[in-house]
Amino acid sequence: MSARDAMTTVQAVRSMLLLMPRLVGRAKRLPIPAALRGLDLASRHLALLAHLQYDGPLTVSQLADRLEVAPTTVSLMVGDLSRHGILTRQEDDADRRRRIVTIAPHYAAPINEWLSGSATAWTEVLAALTPAERATIVATMRAYEAALDKHTST
Repeated sequence: MSARDAMTTVQAVRSMLLLMPRLVGRAKRLPIPAALRGLDLASRHLALLAHLQYDGPLTVSQLADRLEVAPTTVSLMVGDLSRHGILTRQEDDADRRRRIVTIAPHYAAPINEWLSGSATAWTEVLAALTPAERATIVATMRAYEAALDKHTST
């Protein structure tokens, strides 16, 4: 970054405040594949489905850890998505008390299609950066989320 590209903190905050609503709005306008329309899916469902798509089958506890929510919350979401046939729950062969959650084969392609718009855009942008720069972007987004939680909690 050259000196003329440098921003003060105030300038950067202003830029981010103007940019974030546009980013969120564009993300919300990603087309939902026909197979998923009418299922009343929300962003919390998309995050859960993204973990299963990219990480493979997981337990409810593992999903809860990754989503940073209570296992009961994940259990309710998994139950809802299972009733729609989007997810399947299978007994874990290693521990029959545990259930492994997977994306139903019929929905794997539509979910991949739904995620691919964002994934392609992120890949295009992040591929041009160094590994350290990518780590800084991810760390900054996580820190922003944490700070937002801290300043919006009641």
